[in-house]
Amino acid sequence: MGTFQIEGGHRLSGEIQPQGAKNEALQILCAVLLTEETVTIHNIPNILDVNKLINLLKNLGVKVENTGKGSYTFKSDTLDMDYLNSEQFKVDGGGLRGSIMIVGPMLGRFGKGFIPKPGGDKIGRRRLDTHFEGFMKLGADFRYNKEERFYGVEAPNGLKGDYMLLEEASVTGTANIVMAAVLAKGTTTIYNAACEPYLQQLCGMLNSMGANISGVGSNLLTIEGVEKLGGCEHTILPDMIEIGSWIGLAAMTKSDITIKNVNWQMLGIIPTTFRKLGITVEKKGDDIHIPAHENGYEVQNFIDGSIMNISDAPWPGFTPDLLSIMLVVATQARGSVLIHQKMFESRLFFVDKLIDMGAKIILCDPHRATVIGHDFKSQLKATTMTSPDIRAGISLLIAALSAKGTSTIHNIEQIDRGYEHIVERLKGIGAKITRLD
Repeated sequence: MGTFQIEGGHRLSGEIQPQGAKNEALQILCAVLLTEETVTIHNIPNILDVNKLINLLKNLGVKVENTGKGSYTFKSDTLDMDYLNSEQFKVDGGGLRGSIMIVGPMLGRFGKGFIPKPGGDKIGRRRLDTHFEGFMKLGADFRYNKEERFYGVEAPNGLKGDYMLLEEASVTGTANIVMAAVLAKGTTTIYNAACEPYLQQLCGMLNSMGANISGVGSNLLTIEGVEKLGGCEHTILPDMIEIGSWIGLAAMTKSDITIKNVNWQMLGIIPTTFRKLGITVEKKGDDIHIPAHENGYEVQNFIDGSIMNISDAPWPGFTPDLLSIMLVVATQARGSVLIHQKMFESRLFFVDKLIDMGAKIILCDPHRATVIGHDFKSQLKATTMTSPDIRAGISLLIAALSAKGTSTIHNIEQIDRGYEHIVERLKGIGAKITRLD
């Protein structure tokens, strides 16, 4: 188990380049299974979860070549289908939440797909019903081996397009169904589809491969099935979760930081939501500039004067992956805010570590926490803690960088799952952080 040692309380400054989007990469990499032709992908982040998925694809028989920093070619012309029944596949697939998204392309192209119950963050229930109900609407048969916790779908007679209304606007569920439907016969209509930038990017890539998807960017997708897809070249977006993390870091440490090449048009209401906490977010071309907040930052109130409430929602609402960052940033704001995590019932349980550091937080229930900001009049105190998941982990790291004294964070593999070369990049803007193995 790795450990970070952080000497907090230092001002940071300089420029930082966001990595490629983790959540987009996991979808895009699975889509290479839809064609036997070469697919080239750029801006792939060098992080644990993505590297695990690339290794899984290699074990499945995909020819993978690293052509430069963040750039790879993939060719899925001869796959080892026996791998899907192997013990190694249970290990590879079971250790990664994103492995579920190989099922859709395998089902669409080969008429069958299997996956062990996937792993990932321990942030509450993350059911897979949306994925498999969508596959069944397309004509696939579902089976589940309870003893081995193994899921499977088969469509020996092929898939047939249909209308479906998703019970939840699941991002990975929508992506999985779309990847199966592009090779189904006839028309598939998906209502209440997720419309996150990751999904828009996936649909754009599939269309460049020869798919026929309309309604991209909305919650109503129409897919006209095609017989075959070809190769393509695709570039992954900068990671909006990492961009939000660096905004929070700059505010908490009163630092002057520029985040480079953020692709503003795909950030949605993220900049606006940070401004609700009083943080200055300046647009400089396609960069974000966060000036040093020498006098702190003040939480806005609603028009009627009631306490600010920041909550998550499906896109174009505020992404749940940034609520942990908002909560940490609010601990030094001037004023109070209610953080409402609607989608995952275990994601706020890391607040006890912030309370140990001196933060004023009332955990109302598993979904809501009220934060009373210190207005920098009382600095957080260093402590020893353990990272429970990716987003809580980066939030605790931000807290440690702002705290007085030297903090220790264990289980940093959780942070490595989502953040590329984080020690080197933070040191590049002046952070005092060391990795201990």
